[in-house]
Amino acid sequence: MSSKGGGTALTRRNYHLASDMDKPKATGIVNEKLLSDYLHHVFPSNKLVPTPASHRKTLTFQDLPTHLECLLSEGEIPDDNQDQSADGRLGPSTVVLDHTSGFEGLLFVDDDLLGVIGHSNFSSIRATTCVFKGKWVYEVLISSQGLMQIGWCTLNCRFNQEEGVGDTPDSYAYDGNRVRKWNVTTTNYGKSWAAGDIVSCLIDLDEGTITFCLNGQSLGTAFSNIKMGPGIAFFPAISLSFKESVAFNFGSRPLRYPVDGYLPLQTPPTADLTKANKLLGYIKNVLCTAIDSQEEKLIEKSSSFWQLQGEPTVLVTLVHIFNHFAPLMCKVYLVEDVLMNFLLGILEGGGSVDEHPLIQQLLDLFWLLMEDYEVSECLKQLMMSLLRAYRFSPIIPDLGFQIHYLRLTTAILHHEKSRKYLLNNVLFDVLRSVVFFYIKTPLRVKEAGLEELIPTTWWPTQFDKEGKDERNTREESADERLRRRAYERGCQRLKKRIEVVEELQIQILRLMLNSKDKGTGEASRYIFLNKFRKFLQENASNRANPTVLCPPEYMVCFLHRLITAVRSYWDEGKKKIPDYVNSEEAYVPPQLFYNGKVDYFDLQRLGGLLSHLKKTLKDDLAFKANIIIDPAELQATSMDDLDEDEESGAAQALRPFGSATATGGALTRPSWLSSPTLGRANRFLSTAAVSLMTPRRPLTPPEKVKVRMLAVEQRTEQDIEGSPGNDGLLLGRPLEEPDQPITEKSLLEILDGIVLMYNLSVHQQLGKMVVVSDDVHEYAVALKDTEEKIARCPSRRVDILEELQKSQKVFAEKLNHLSRRLAWINATIYSKEKMFDIYWLLRVCIRTIEHADNTGSLFAFTPEFYLSVAMNSYSALKNYFSSANSMEDLPGYEDTLTQLAAILAKHFADPRIVGTDMKDSLMQALASYVCYPQSLRAVERISEDQRVAMMKNLLAPYEQRPWAQTNWILVRLWRGCGFGYRYTRLPHLLKTKPEDANLPSLQKPCPSHLLQRHMAELLRQDKEMGASFLNSVLNQLNWAFSEFIGMIQEIQQAAERPERNFVDTRQLKVCATCFDLSVSLLRVLEMTVTLVSEIFLDWSRPSAELLLRRLAQLLNQVLNRVTAERNLFDRVVNLRLPGLESVDHYPILVAVTGILVCILMDSERRGVARAAAVLLSDPCFQLHSIQHLLGAGESDVAGADRKHFSLHAYKDYISAEEAQKVGQMLDFLTDESKQAAASTAPTSEEDLCPICYAHSISAIFKPCSHKSCK
Repeated sequence: MSSKGGGTALTRRNYHLASDMDKPKATGIVNEKLLSDYLHHVFPSNKLVPTPASHRKTLTFQDLPTHLECLLSEGEIPDDNQDQSADGRLGPSTVVLDHTSGFEGLLFVDDDLLGVIGHSNFSSIRATTCVFKGKWVYEVLISSQGLMQIGWCTLNCRFNQEEGVGDTPDSYAYDGNRVRKWNVTTTNYGKSWAAGDIVSCLIDLDEGTITFCLNGQSLGTAFSNIKMGPGIAFFPAISLSFKESVAFNFGSRPLRYPVDGYLPLQTPPTADLTKANKLLGYIKNVLCTAIDSQEEKLIEKSSSFWQLQGEPTVLVTLVHIFNHFAPLMCKVYLVEDVLMNFLLGILEGGGSVDEHPLIQQLLDLFWLLMEDYEVSECLKQLMMSLLRAYRFSPIIPDLGFQIHYLRLTTAILHHEKSRKYLLNNVLFDVLRSVVFFYIKTPLRVKEAGLEELIPTTWWPTQFDKEGKDERNTREESADERLRRRAYERGCQRLKKRIEVVEELQIQILRLMLNSKDKGTGEASRYIFLNKFRKFLQENASNRANPTVLCPPEYMVCFLHRLITAVRSYWDEGKKKIPDYVNSEEAYVPPQLFYNGKVDYFDLQRLGGLLSHLKKTLKDDLAFKANIIIDPAELQATSMDDLDEDEESGAAQALRPFGSATATGGALTRPSWLSSPTLGRANRFLSTAAVSLMTPRRPLTPPEKVKVRMLAVEQRTEQDIEGSPGNDGLLLGRPLEEPDQPITEKSLLEILDGIVLMYNLSVHQQLGKMVVVSDDVHEYAVALKDTEEKIARCPSRRVDILEELQKSQKVFAEKLNHLSRRLAWINATIYSKEKMFDIYWLLRVCIRTIEHADNTGSLFAFTPEFYLSVAMNSYSALKNYFSSANSMEDLPGYEDTLTQLAAILAKHFADPRIVGTDMKDSLMQALASYVCYPQSLRAVERISEDQRVAMMKNLLAPYEQRPWAQTNWILVRLWRGCGFGYRYTRLPHLLKTKPEDANLPSLQKPCPSHLLQRHMAELLRQDKEMGASFLNSVLNQLNWAFSEFIGMIQEIQQAAERPERNFVDTRQLKVCATCFDLSVSLLRVLEMTVTLVSEIFLDWSRPSAELLLRRLAQLLNQVLNRVTAERNLFDRVVNLRLPGLESVDHYPILVAVTGILVCILMDSERRGVARAAAVLLSDPCFQLHSIQHLLGAGESDVAGADRKHFSLHAYKDYISAEEAQKVGQMLDFLTDESKQAAASTAPTSEEDLCPICYAHSISAIFKPCSHKSCK
């Protein structure tokens, strides 16, 4: 008998014949005496005193049915007694949520009417059954830890969107979110709950009390003297806020935490339970008993190595047992209480799952002796029970519960026939099987046993001004070193225990990805592949409906396990076929993006909509990839239109059975947020794939391949892996792509799905979990500050000292809790192995983009998410993982940085990319890249042609494109070289708030002289480009500064009104942004003037004089607005409004000063003369504006004692040489202005221009001979 479930040679029909024929002594059946002894041993009498063998009635197979019926009927409880157990209860025997009339608000209710999700402000729902006397209990599985009130209510309670269970006189509730109990009024009660907890709700209608338990621990009596009497009965009820979710257990399944003396609302199937346990005992007897035909005796043996070997006596005996046992195994209560516990008991001995073949043999029996619908239902209920038990089991130090349930899941999936059935029908269609790969984070450290596992806690104790850990730059004390090492040892112990769970999860995935189990039909991997694609489609196409999406915390764990499983199969394939690419060099070939074999749903491509690309690039597809698009497909206006039509049709078809949309309707739509094991409607749309109809690339001149549409679920192994003359998923290989096998093609599609998974929600979740690390830093800073205050506190101020010591204790307790929780998060999410996974994914994306880029125009077919994942995974490595691990430990990290830099440099202005969001993302990524020395050096390491092309794109005119990001990039290349431009924090803020650690911080300057040189060469050589670039910069500066001035006028007016209206925070933010843009544009002008001064001062260049005049005009405008005495700018700055911290004299005046110093002090003599002449001739020029820079000006004359801005006050940021140049510039301009005033002859007002009154009239009116001009 094969253990794979499909290889048995015996059928059900053989067994029925053997048991029904009146031939007890037929061949293969043992003699009557031995058979009778065997049957009496297997089916012992229930009598207390066993009957001696000599007095026992001979038992044969003909008598066995009657004997078995007699045994099973013994001890049955009469129906009258069962009815008595329900005394005190009114309503249906099967208790569910009342989705017809017992609710208020908008709700999602699962198909079994036990799971519920709130979908309005505060929705309420009650059960269908009430109780009026006795002691009763029900359980609630908490799926989300938000605002909920769980308890009991009467029929008279009326709820609304503001008042729920516990807010009316006859309702009572417990709220673990706010840790309170509710009955009109509220008081503190109980403990806080977390997702995965189980709340038991107990009511004693004999004593009139209500009690709640959390995970089996009583929280004490919540209410006493509750209202009772005629007409009063209590329903289980809940009120929950938006997106909160729970699952109820009224007794349809065994209670996780039963309470003595309390009955579940739904009566347990006691009679069936007794029968099932008896029958299971008989099965155990069969497993432990062997027949020795030679010696004619029975032999006791261990059941561990029992095998189904086709012995007729044993098989016929099992047939009789399963005739009664099989129907019982379709009931969830019996499966969970009897079968699951029996199977778990088999694995209790430890050892690997392979060491327990009995489970495989039992599953063979199930498929052999049960009807298909029976074994299908049994397996479905068994997996549902396992998943529920895994998800809601408490965390203990050795993770024993989770390991126990995962081991049984692994053992079941080892069975080939069962695995394929579950993959085809249950694991993705009915169950939320991704939950099996999740390791939940304990919110209650003490109950999870982390205090024992990590007895010593540690956190950083040395910080710089920004609150960052400085452990590497300062010497640790001996005590700190000991604590840190003890903490790290505890973290390692925790990590090893978590790795045991992760290894079991990987085993489960490896079983699902088995591609060799083809003995009973399609291999498991191809079933998984199609289900996995549908899972991705569901999560990609329902972003607006969070109840349908897989929670991101599940996705993170699933992604890591899947990466490990895929890489293990990839490397195994490499060992068997050396021509395959190593998993370290994995990538997704570009033909997957355009040959239609893999469905990308409605996801955006780099070149736009897929339908548009198929029309515009059909010739390129035919020429480069030998693919012809079906003309019928081109007739559709767009694939999106087709999808919408299908979706609307499907929605119309499902509407009567799906969900009501009116407020107050109970929506029977399943969700991730409630019970994870409930059925769900098939919401998947038809998807398209392509299968070959002709060989793609024969040795003769290639033929064009015509493709046909194929739904995902219709794909076969041949459609994916291909066959001789059929490239499968790799149809349409372009000439640029190497003709080398990569790996099994199915693994390529799974790899593509992994990248998509990261894009959907994994990156977002990685960012969320960093909050715990940030909290540790904040509390550590607060604790250190408190300890310093205690040290400074005078001994006479005992009251202050006591308060500080209380604060110190609170901070220390919080840090102890958070440091242990952080250890868990670092082990499950930010470990070194997880960092390597994300790094591997980054390299996969980089190689995929490089290969796709080589295809030329076909690069437009690449899905946008590949570029997104490349940028986001690098960001995750740098920002989320670097605190726990060193980036330098990653193999080939420098080369990877350079490759990513080349991608960003090339594609941020790639015309093949049309999406504005993607272009902005690339620009922002490049701007972030040039902020840090390590990544900036990577940009400098790319080829010179790529660097020059990047700078040329950055210097394109600012009109008609997102110029602000481009400008930030240029500014960051300059920071550290400009005048007074070496600060990491805004100097004016440090002067006003020197002790504030929360001040905004900038990256340390890291200018790139290499890229500056490229910029200078481009502006020198291409005179037209230089002029257009500078004109656009000046235009944007004029706009940004004018907008800024207009906004501060509005802010000043609002601040001076008597009613003191608050200024809109959004307006303040826009105002600050315009100021920052003005400063950055001035810095770009400073960089340009410094690097290529001739672009303004060499008047042989076209537009040089005009550019210089425009520059002088704008500089004078900025100086006059900012330096005027008691002007608008001064008044707004002195308001110190939150949001305008960056607005001050220093940033903008220093930038202007840098430009002036460069053109007036650092240029050659002729250029200086031209610059001075243009500056002085501008009608807006005022010498006192220049004097203001050094603290001199009109205020000195007026005798004002108010302190003014002066560059001398910022000696830490402006060098003595720079200050000296400003002084020289002021002297130079003073002399020049005096000479200009002396040489300028007085001019009559009639000779001045009637528009500006600043220059002489230069226009001459000469009448022509036209009659109207005479």
